[in-house]
Amino acid sequence: MAVEKEFLDLRASKLGPRVVKALTERHFDAWYFDGVEAANEKILSLVPRDHVVSWGGSMTAKELKVLSLIEERGNKTLNRDTAKPEEKNEIARQALLCDTYIAGINGLSEDGQIVNIDGNGNRVAATIFGPRQVILIAGINKVAKTLDDAVARARTIAAPLNVQRFPVLKTPCQLSGSCADCKSPDSVCSFIAITRLCKPAGRIKVILIGQALGF
Repeated sequence: MAVEKEFLDLRASKLGPRVVKALTERHFDAWYFDGVEAANEKILSLVPRDHVVSWGGSMTAKELKVLSLIEERGNKTLNRDTAKPEEKNEIARQALLCDTYIAGINGLSEDGQIVNIDGNGNRVAATIFGPRQVILIAGINKVAKTLDDAVARARTIAAPLNVQRFPVLKTPCQLSGSCADCKSPDSVCSFIAITRLCKPAGRIKVILIGQALGF
């Protein structure tokens, strides 16, 4: 396994910087890091202490524990995770006007196009317009060869995995683990956003990490 990891790390160290270059050519600010610690340091450096911070559901951000670090250092946050059910939608609406919004990525093509898929739309809405800056975090496992591959990854890998977190959602992929292109009221694939260019330039910042993280 150690040898296998060596080759995985070697591939990531070659692929990651290429994807970052493609992202910068599309006017994103982007960085590649081998590990989580350096990635967290960069994220914290990008978020001023007076910024109000919010986030979409991101297993990658939770794995990094960067949200806790931001709260611990004193930033005001809009946190849906700890809110009462009746408060969650209002906080999601407020998050559209926060200073820094943090989210993950469901699929990322090698030529630098970002794919995100969403059930309620709050996460993709915030990445497109509203918050002053957006920081998107992704493990190297989110990278796919083409845009079509990235969309397929979001729908057939990320969504069926993500829905397992919510057993109350009655979707075909909850039951079978496989995308059925459903029209279920509980679908987590209601909105699919492709961000092919960052506008204005630099508003969206991408942190790519050479590890498998999130869905």
